[in-house]
Amino acid sequence: MSDRVLLSQAHVTELEEEYVLRALRSGWVAPLGPEVDAFEAEVAARVGDGGEMGALALASGTAALHLALEGMGARPGRCVVLPSMTFAASANAVAYTGAEPVFVDSGDDANVSPALLVEAVDTLLDEGVDIAAVMTVDLFGRACDYAAIAPALAERGIPLLEDAAEALGATTAGGAAGSFGRAAALSFNGNKIMTTSGGGMLLSSDPELLARARYLSTQARRPVPWYEHTEIGYNYRLSNILAALGRAQLVRLDDMIARRRAIRAYYADLVDGFDGVRILGRAPGGPDGATGDEGDNCWLTCLVIDGPGCTTDGLGPDGLGPDALIARFGEAGIEARHLWKPMHLQPVFADSRAFLDGTSERLFGSGITLPSGSALTDAEVERVGGVLQSALSASRERRAQP
Repeated sequence: MSDRVLLSQAHVTELEEEYVLRALRSGWVAPLGPEVDAFEAEVAARVGDGGEMGALALASGTAALHLALEGMGARPGRCVVLPSMTFAASANAVAYTGAEPVFVDSGDDANVSPALLVEAVDTLLDEGVDIAAVMTVDLFGRACDYAAIAPALAERGIPLLEDAAEALGATTAGGAAGSFGRAAALSFNGNKIMTTSGGGMLLSSDPELLARARYLSTQARRPVPWYEHTEIGYNYRLSNILAALGRAQLVRLDDMIARRRAIRAYYADLVDGFDGVRILGRAPGGPDGATGDEGDNCWLTCLVIDGPGCTTDGLGPDGLGPDALIARFGEAGIEARHLWKPMHLQPVFADSRAFLDGTSERLFGSGITLPSGSALTDAEVERVGGVLQSALSASRERRAQP
């Protein structure tokens, strides 16, 4: 058996080695330094498209969410509205502040349903619930429908926090992922579209929010000649060496996105013609060649089996579903995973309020993530495709039998 094919492995080249070695030789080995300053400026310029956006490099995307929520006034007695289908870090950051999470179901692309989100906000406001913020999550590299969400929240005076941890490099009508709302968070974890090993960034055009976050992220140290603290702070800043790695990755970001898009196109061509199987969030190609995912960064390509017999327990046509496919991939030395388990189904958030229509639970029961990393070789991608095509063909043959 050859080496295991991973879902989204970090893609590192000699350019990253060059940048990290330069940082090491500079003597700036401790946290902060010139690489951090440059990394912040470069990411802010990329996402903000030359605007007044500022950036704060941090130890994780979770830290960015936590500090943004603190700056928006999340605290006990208030709530934060956010999608149910997301990674736990989104909801955990709310819990760190003491605010109550309120979960909202998905649209068919797995991102939060704009209509249900607005309904949830209006219901809470009518009940007199104090909403600190709404957090959106750009899942699997696809930006939410901000043309519908942002104006509705602005009309109601509710701050928007964009969790763009999975979506750096993605775009949608009106701007780049990470540019919406009062603040946004990025993640540079080892499996993301680009990495600093671990790390994240807070983005905002609000200088007061950024200044407050910067202060808290360095242990809330007061600007006096000795160590003095009047508040509890956090050790949340990014190291200079890891920022150097991030700068090199940012240089290569567009190429890495292009590779992931090519991998998604391969999978899409492979499943085309199999009834009840689709690529999550990908619209059929139109006469102009558009596929519906040109704005996505294609961080992870997700397969949804929602044909005849598909139910929330993961059964697809003739028993083909996430569990069976993941097991088959595993036997072939290929990593595949379920979609995010919705937060309203997580035991730790079982008592939290939720506005649901069943969509996220259905997607969880019918979807898997496929190996999507830009470091994958053609041979590895074809190996994944061979296992997938074999499984789908066998299912189709079973359905054709009398």
